[in-house]
Amino acid sequence: MCGINGIIAKTNRDKNELTSILNNMNDLIIHRGPDEDGVFSEENNNFSVGMAMRRLSIIDLSSGQQPIFTDDKQIVIVFNGEIYNYREIKARLEAEGVTFNTSSDTEVILKAYEKYGVESFQWLDGMYGFSIYDKKINKLFIARDFFGEKPLYYTHTDKEFIWASELKSIINTIDFQPNISKKGLNLYFRLTYIPAPHTIYENIHKLEANHYIEYDLASHQTSIHKINSEPKPKTSNISFEDAKAKTKDLVYNSVDSRSIADVGLGTFLSGGVDSSIISLCLSQTTEKKIDTFSIGFKKASYDETDKSRVVAKMINSNHHEFIIDEDDLKNNIHEILVNFDEPFSDTAALPTHLLSEKTREHVTVALTGDGGDEVFGGYNKYYIGKMNKRYTGVMPKGLHKVVSKLSNKYLVDKDDKRGRNFKINKLLNAIDYEGDFYWDIISLANTSNLLKEILKPEHFESNLFQEYKDVLGKQKIESLTDFRLVDKILSLEGGMLAKVDRTSMMTSLECRAPFLNREIWEFTNTLPEDYLMKGWNKKYILKEAFRDQFPDEFLEKGKSGFGSPTGDWLRQSLRKELESYIDPNLLKEQGLFNVEVITNLVKDHLESKKDSTFRVWSFYCFQKWYKFNFLKKS
Repeated sequence: MCGINGIIAKTNRDKNELTSILNNMNDLIIHRGPDEDGVFSEENNNFSVGMAMRRLSIIDLSSGQQPIFTDDKQIVIVFNGEIYNYREIKARLEAEGVTFNTSSDTEVILKAYEKYGVESFQWLDGMYGFSIYDKKINKLFIARDFFGEKPLYYTHTDKEFIWASELKSIINTIDFQPNISKKGLNLYFRLTYIPAPHTIYENIHKLEANHYIEYDLASHQTSIHKINSEPKPKTSNISFEDAKAKTKDLVYNSVDSRSIADVGLGTFLSGGVDSSIISLCLSQTTEKKIDTFSIGFKKASYDETDKSRVVAKMINSNHHEFIIDEDDLKNNIHEILVNFDEPFSDTAALPTHLLSEKTREHVTVALTGDGGDEVFGGYNKYYIGKMNKRYTGVMPKGLHKVVSKLSNKYLVDKDDKRGRNFKINKLLNAIDYEGDFYWDIISLANTSNLLKEILKPEHFESNLFQEYKDVLGKQKIESLTDFRLVDKILSLEGGMLAKVDRTSMMTSLECRAPFLNREIWEFTNTLPEDYLMKGWNKKYILKEAFRDQFPDEFLEKGKSGFGSPTGDWLRQSLRKELESYIDPNLLKEQGLFNVEVITNLVKDHLESKKDSTFRVWSFYCFQKWYKFNFLKKS
């Protein structure tokens, strides 16, 4: 596990100067790899190229240093991540006469590329971002993993091409302040995060998951390619019992492959279905007693440690439970939020960071249950497809507008309970008669209509998700398979995985997600949808596959999630800071917001006239990012 950086100068640049730049980029991400670093740089007639990395040693501690070269020194790689099937690939290559100098997965990628070129990228089961410089063909390749677990940013300027694991390495290398991206701004204020290929900055991009960049060093032209084509979802004839058995085997195999490490390893255990199954599997695939880690809250309404204790006792783990209070979360807000380098307002980032920090005191790697909901169909929002179809089938569109208007007026929460009124309003505001309801359901901060009120007309973008519809190949998102694919492309890559990567790597902890396995994903896409969601029973096949190993009814217990009471904080300890963000002079200088609308939104929340936690928290996080990056840094 590491972080990588790279730069191509489009004219000859002094090797020492390039090395100095790369060292500075490395220093900014030392948290991603505190164990060691490595730099490669080279001058050529019409360009110079350099690559660098920071390493967190997990596998092959003694000989896995990077950069790694082929035997003839003509191809070089820097790599961030883990390849879980590297031993199988290595065995295949050795059988074909390929020799190795290290035991690292990095060299396996390099030697596979040397023999088979970019075709070899599709063999990789893992999480990664890497760059390969091939002097033989004068090209450089930069790749990102299937789900987008590891980040990769890049920018193409007149003078250079730069890529990095974190945005800060690029921002602090270019010699100008980039403008705010209109697309990125709108995506953030809809979703609370910005999915690939966009960032908050113009002309700085994220490489999309399951893609690679090909850079021609002779022409300085780039092209982006998909690593492998996902099979079109189709219904399999497999029986439920056979599918259940295969599900169980796939999950066990994935946990086993993701537990390879030469350092201490444990699991995050929240007590929910996903983390409980992962912890169970790990406990049964290792001879040693495993370590499990949970975080609890002094405030009873947020605490769910009783569920994790049940599982820890059942699997006889060394269970570590960390109880925190609101001050522990609030005291870390600034450093956590600014580390994302762009606006990000998932409230679960705060406890995830604290859990990572505590876990890192004991182990270097943690397995998580991330991805279980997307892969097996576990979100409440997946119900909405059924609800929208039934509702629009009986409710005339004109009458719906009246009902929706009345609910927004009378079903108003005054504090951050997110109870019945909140859920009814969320559903009614997402109902759509043209098939666009799911895009509003995933818009955790603002629907299109609400965002149009907040932003000035010149900064608002309508039809925001068209490019993603084009990727999906359909304009209407209607089925469970559609919903899951949208979440893979947007919510996983831009939200969930960014949150876990940034908050865990801040503490130099590597997180691995066994459910994020391409074989499991492709298998679930072949199944009838009612294997995943039977009636109102979510993640049906996953729960049935492991039901006999848990206490009765345990897998049916609800779980409230991993959030923070930010709505209350905004009215209390963060109030003064939030009020400074609606200062008329600041808002006028920014020129982004409708001053009266955003001011009233914030004041109504502060005065408990109407709870708007998600909308106001997204505004707060944006303003904090803006102040840190565009005004005097604090």
